Amino acid sequence: MSLIPNKEQRVGIFIDIQNLYHSAKNLYGGRVNYNELIKQLIDGRRLVRALAYVVKSTPETGEESFFDALEKSGIELRSKEIQVFSSGVKKADWDVGIAVDAIRMADMLDVVILVSGDGDFLPLVNYLQWGLGKGVEVAAFGRTSSSRLRESADRFLDLDSAPRMVFKTTRKTNLNSGIVRPTRKIRIPRAAEGGPRQRQE
Repeated sequence: MSLIPNKEQRVGIFIDIQNLYHSAKNLYGGRVNYNELIKQLIDGRRLVRALAYVVKSTPETGEESFFDALEKSGIELRSKEIQVFSSGVKKADWDVGIAVDAIRMADMLDVVILVSGDGDFLPLVNYLQWGLGKGVEVAAFGRTSSSRLRESADRFLDLDSAPRMVFKTTRKTNLNSGIVRPTRKIRIPRAAEGGPRQRQE
């Protein structure tokens, strides 16, 4: 069955902030325009919930302003403290939490939108589709996303070719340095070919 967007679809958005942040920084030296992201993901449909998963470090970083900006975009935050092990290794991921929330909310949704290019989410995508009968869309920067994840989704939004999706920043920054006001928008050319892959029965 092909997934055809329509205004009656109930959608839920689950955003892997770490994945999105590092992709935008490494590819374009910029930051994601979350207002535009949410607008393009909804695409005229009924938004049930939009959640972003973030990792907190220390208050001195000024990250609270970044989190406030996300909430002003209509995004609910899920946060956790960064884990530092005795070996000095740091762990900061939300893979399990995102999967649990997506499955738990699936009954309220027609379409689950996963904003991440992490291939570890492939089992989640397959379970939502074939186990729960939900449509699954994936949005990510195509050049840093898993090819298998892209191919498994009912629709894929390539943020590399989406207009107005990335802001160029004036200085080097990181996820925990708060919001940096953009000086200009990066113009990203549209992909030459290839629309979203849709599953057929």
